[in-house]
Amino acid sequence: MTQTLRPSESPEALTTRLANARARTDEIFARLTPDALYERPIAERHRLVFYLGHLEAFDQNLVGQAYGLESFHPAFDKLFAFGIDPTDGGLPNEAASEWPRREQILEYNARVRSVVDECLAGARAIRPEFDGATIVNMAIEHRLMHAETLAYLLHQLPYPMKRGGQDHPAYGEPRAPRAGEASPAIRIPAGRATLGRDRGAGGFGWDNEFGVRVEQVPEFSIDEQKVTNGRFLEFVEAGGYDQPRSWSDENWNWKEKRGIRHPSFWVRRPGPGPMSWGFRGMFAEEPLPLDAPVLVSHAEASAFANWAGRSLPTEAQFHRAAYGTPSGDERAYPWGDAPPRDEHGNFDLRRWGPTPVGSFPAGDSAFGVGELVGNGWEWTSSIFEPFPGFEPHPLYAGYSADFFDGKHFVMKGGSHRTAASMLRRSFRNWFQPHYPYAYAAFRTVGS
Repeated sequence: MTQTLRPSESPEALTTRLANARARTDEIFARLTPDALYERPIAERHRLVFYLGHLEAFDQNLVGQAYGLESFHPAFDKLFAFGIDPTDGGLPNEAASEWPRREQILEYNARVRSVVDECLAGARAIRPEFDGATIVNMAIEHRLMHAETLAYLLHQLPYPMKRGGQDHPAYGEPRAPRAGEASPAIRIPAGRATLGRDRGAGGFGWDNEFGVRVEQVPEFSIDEQKVTNGRFLEFVEAGGYDQPRSWSDENWNWKEKRGIRHPSFWVRRPGPGPMSWGFRGMFAEEPLPLDAPVLVSHAEASAFANWAGRSLPTEAQFHRAAYGTPSGDERAYPWGDAPPRDEHGNFDLRRWGPTPVGSFPAGDSAFGVGELVGNGWEWTSSIFEPFPGFEPHPLYAGYSADFFDGKHFVMKGGSHRTAASMLRRSFRNWFQPHYPYAYAAFRTVGS
């Protein structure tokens, strides 16, 4: 399975993009104090040291297969090859002492980068069945995905284990808040939603993006903005976490077993009303930003939607609201066909946290729906599954196929830590419903 890239993607441009992606992940690791590297801030994930080796091991394994290279460190290639996503309650339990020393990993990383750069510079010939531009894009986007993963992992670390982020803004300027009010609902007329992409369209994409499914979406209403912390606070104060009727049996059992009573990014404080809540910022605890999107698991988003008498959108409804137009045409992005720019939303790793909803009106869709791209991935009610004609990439066969298990839900749009290259219409993210740490927001729909 190969794809060609647009003419502007020269080898030099790809090399520059890879260097920039490396700088992004290097910056994340530079935020850690020495002791933090061997911490496990989220129980369901490996210790942070795994990711230090994983990014280069992925490149080594990918490029090594494509270019027919012999491994210079098979043990590290295997040790750092795969992350984890346990859905059965099984958690990793290895000791920090079982992982290699930082210096050993950095030596491995430097050599991998040298080998990869030699291949990309033409020092070796790629196997004829593979496309070099596709291989480079896989390396770039895999790394940028982990730049976001690393961010939310670091978000859960104690503050003394992180070096401050004064050089990056956390939030935008507060707007006049509608903190506790429901976002106005916008009517979306019936129309077409084209999911996926054609293999002959050109440009890079991951295997689950290819194949086209066209759906005729009936008329529906959708929240103009994502559900805010202030709106979600109404659900919390109304006893939403204590009312089984808003939760499925599976989600209720998960919540009760984990003792969850509020979003994982919230911190309970002494005091009445909204002042009794703080927000777990990346580098310091902040007052709860009532006008910013709430970040929650799929289970919590679904419970809120049930409580509000609405539901989460399907993947097709999201596409219709985000990319459809009153004329029936479909856009590349909610705002049109121009590539993403700063004024279109909160994305591309420019901030460490969400901004107040409505801060980027230039990014509104043709129907006037705000921030469908950036400022928090958006949960859908759609199970992650392949489009017609799905073919796994032979060099990364498990990228999508391992998660077509009926236990993961599609997320669309992107967060504040999502790279701009992954804001394309066909890109799909996915998580299991009981994972509360991702930068995942939501909005609701109704008939």
